Amino acid sequence: MAAIAKSGTPSLATALPPQNEQIPGLKAGEAIAAGDLCTIASNGTVMRSVTSNTVHGVAAVQASAGEAVTLYRNVRFGYGAGLTPGTAVRLSATVPGGLDTAGTEQIVGFVVDATRIQFRGL
Repeated sequence: MAAIAKSGTPSLATALPPQNEQIPGLKAGEAIAAGDLCTIASNGTVMRSVTSNTVHGVAAVQASAGEAVTLYRNVRFGYGAGLTPGTAVRLSATVPGGLDTAGTEQIVGFVVDATRIQFRGL
């Protein structure tokens, strides 16, 4: 596995994400960090995605449990450093909400350049 480490705090790199690519009005069910891949749990709260979860979106900002969080789909994020353009990005099999470039978990996007990732319309 080749985990992708966050370089600083990941941030939204898409200037104006379309409203239909945002899922607002949600509450975090646990601590969520910027750049975490997330799922909406059966109780309606946002949780970090793990191997068996569907990925509903990526969080643009951190949120503590109970705080508001918006998920984004089909957007670019400034995420890492020294990334290889064109590399497929997958949900991590070992780090909740994390990213990996190897393994068999679902592909969630691809590397655009050395620092940015394009997430699919999850």
